Parts: sequence; C-alpha cells; structure tokens
Amino acid sequence: MPEAPAPPTAPLSRGARLAAAAVHVYTALGSVLAFLIVIAAVDGDVEAALWLGLVALVIDGTDGMLARRARVKQAIPWFDGALLDNIVDYLTYVFAPVVLLWTTGHLPEGLPGWLLASLPLLASCYQFCRVDAKTDDHTFLGFPSYWNVVAFYAIVLDASQPVLAAFLVVFSILVFVPIRFLYPSRSGTLRTLSLVLSAVWAVTYAVLLVQYPDPHPLVAVASLAYVVYYWGVSFYLTAVAARRRRQAERTPA
Repeated sequence: MPEAPAPPTAPLSRGARLAAAAVHVYTALGSVLAFLIVIAAVDGDVEAALWLGLVALVIDGTDGMLARRARVKQAIPWFDGALLDNIVDYLTYVFAPVVLLWTTGHLPEGLPGWLLASLPLLASCYQFCRVDAKTDDHTFLGFPSYWNVVAFYAIVLDASQPVLAAFLVVFSILVFVPIRFLYPSRSGTLRTLSLVLSAVWAVTYAVLLVQYPDPHPLVAVASLAYVVYYWGVSFYLTAVAARRRRQAERTPA
C-alpha cells in the first residue's frame, strides 16, 4: 500500500511569525555593528571597535539558538536566514577585523600590507560560499574565518607584524584544508563543556579589554587556554570523522 500523505502542518500564528522576524532583525544587527567597528577603527578608537566585536560575537553565538526555538524556517519560509547569517558573519568576522588590523598598524604599509589583507578577505569569500562549510554532524569544514579573534589577540597582545603575517598566511591556507573545526553551539561532542568554556572565554575577552593595553599575563593565558582546547577538540573531531570514513569505505555495499 502507498504511504499515506503526511498531515498538513498547521500555519504558525502571527505572534510566531513576528518572533521569527525579530530573530532575523537580531541577526541583521550584526551588519550595523560591523559598520560601527569600521568607523571606530578609522577614528582610531580601538577599544570601542573591540567592544563592538564582542557584542557581535554574542549575537552570533545566540541567534542560531533563538532561530531554532522560533522555528524561523517554518514561520518565514521565503526568507533565507542562513544567507543573512553568512553576510553578517563575513562583515563582522572578516571585513571589519581586517580593516581594524590595517588602521592599528599591525599590517605593513604598501603592497605587502595589501596582499596580507587580501588573504583572509579572499579565502573567506571561498569559505562562506562552500555548501559544505557546515557539515551534517555540525562542524566547520576548514578554518571558520575567525579573523575577529585573530585581530583581537594581535591587538591586545601587541603581536609584531611578522608574527601576525605568519598567522594570516597559515590560517588562510587552513580555510582550504578539510579540518573539522568545533561548532561550540551545535557540535554534539563535549557540547555542554564547550558552551561553558566559550562563555568563560568571552569573560576573559572582556577582562583583557578592560586591562588593555596592559593585559595581565594570567588572564591572557586563561584566554589562550580556550584556544588550545578549541584546536584540540577540532583535531579530535577530524580524526573521528576520518576513522568513520575509513570504516564506511571498508564496509561492503
């Protein structure tokens, strides 16, 4: 017998649709923050730019949860929230941080600086257009364009131009390397621990910024410890995915 058709889904209420629209507006506020970061960078107000970057991080870290709770895909099916998220993330995670690195003098002047600035901009264009940038098991494939984090540490810890240049080159290459990076709010592996540590890291971000330009070494170490954890879990997830792939290849069809 043919399967019975699924019962039609009841339309969501006006209140539910308004809640979904509010989530999209919440996400879109990141574009305004990116604009303000660039303005602060041009005006030489580094601390304001970094504080705005923290607000952008908080929005990006919470809008997905709100979107799933508000069932935005069902409430407003004709609006592509994932595309909106990518646009905002490119502005806040890539474009604005690169501008900030330029205006703070962390990039060399002239052609070398332009080339270094181009690397994350171009690599992230590729990363944000990959249809598999977010895997089915909720990881990021390739370096997830956290140039805002790179800029934060470069500025707060006063990285030299050669050191920053090395990180820009290496991370731009890693955009194309199929490492599975941790997606703290979605990855099932160590999700609760990752969320807690992400919140602690956000606190260390704020403390380092309050202490700027003389951050306390212990706070800096505590902040960087999360970065080490993030990379460690990412390599673990990559190894697990590779093992599963090998097992699938050995399993007869």
